Amino acid sequence: MTEGVTEISWSGGKLPDDWYDEFVFQGFLAGDLDPAKPMYFPVVQECEKGVHRWIEIPAAGKSSSDYPEPAPALKLLPGAGPRH
Repeated sequence: MTEGVTEISWSGGKLPDDWYDEFVFQGFLAGDLDPAKPMYFPVVQECEKGVHRWIEIPAAGKSSSDYPEPAPALKLLPGAGPRH
């Protein structure tokens, strides 16, 4: 990536360990993408009791389940055509 957003940061107080929340962002994809390859979004989660680095991108022949803290992935599917 040479342009555009390269990092997103959320803040705004503490979220207790036994609570769950979702953090959502919206964007668009530009350029030539290979739909056979997932797009990975490495995440660093800072907690009161430590840090989780969801940054592991599977090597060739491996899957996300082979890693203790895999990066979230987005799998692209063929579109159904334009929406109106």
